[in-house]
Amino acid sequence: MNKQAPIVGSKNVTGENYQGTAAKVYFTKTIDAEHLIKLYKMINENIYGKVAIKLHTGEKNGPNILPRPIVKEFQSQVPNSAIVECNTLYHGDRFDTKGHRETLKVNGWTFCDVDIMDDGDKTVALPVRNGFHLKSVDMGANLVNYDSLIVLTHFKGHAMGGFGGSMKNIAIGCASGHLGKAQVHGVDPDNVPANYLEWPMKDYFMELMADSAQATCNYFGKHIVFINVMNRLSVSCDCEGVAAAEPTMKDIGICASTDILAVDQASVDLVYAASDSHDLKERIESRVGMRQLSAMAEKKMGNSQYELIEIK
Repeated sequence: MNKQAPIVGSKNVTGENYQGTAAKVYFTKTIDAEHLIKLYKMINENIYGKVAIKLHTGEKNGPNILPRPIVKEFQSQVPNSAIVECNTLYHGDRFDTKGHRETLKVNGWTFCDVDIMDDGDKTVALPVRNGFHLKSVDMGANLVNYDSLIVLTHFKGHAMGGFGGSMKNIAIGCASGHLGKAQVHGVDPDNVPANYLEWPMKDYFMELMADSAQATCNYFGKHIVFINVMNRLSVSCDCEGVAAAEPTMKDIGICASTDILAVDQASVDLVYAASDSHDLKERIESRVGMRQLSAMAEKKMGNSQYELIEIK
């Protein structure tokens, strides 16, 4: 029997007084394949056909990427599914497809097909409706080969975004490695500064991410779900690989929803409710990470009010 937990720190990031509906966010403190699958089955009503699982597969030997055995068991329960990724804008292990394939092998992502959607720099432009800054975003071309999308995210900190949740996972992760990611980072694709600290940050970057995430959400419509796994809560993103900071707080659990704003809002609220979250909160606030949430709210991408429903 499902037990509904109290709402944890739910707040209205726009400053308005909402009345009426609240999104459902399912939550468990237990991080294992059984509970991941259980939560997924509570939100998967509209997942059908060929299914993409958007995962951050990480740089080589990264200590904080999602545990492969859990993802393997989860993926085996999703018929006709594949992990999807795109190459990176920065010059790392996954800058091109050859290096990316080698990195996938090193990190153990060998149990199912992994579709590098922008292989050969192939892109597809998805429109952004009434965006902050972008009219369209160039995604990995193969994204449109899928009927449904599962956004399976390792929730953690991020050097530019403050935190990386479901919005960041698709906003940057589905954008093509060179053209699309340059658009989302607000840089010239033909003249990308080598030092990411020279790239636009704070509000502008958060708004660009919201534009990109909105394009993917609109493309899939109701055939998209969001799962944030809150373990190994480093202030660093998985893109930092072995250089990632060691987590200084305990694991929290898993959040799952059909609402992208609600799942990221709930995850942030759970971090803020934790007594050992000082370092991650500092990372979020120093990068103006809350703008991710308010930007999604402004563009009506989801509901910042939610019920946190705990599943044992």
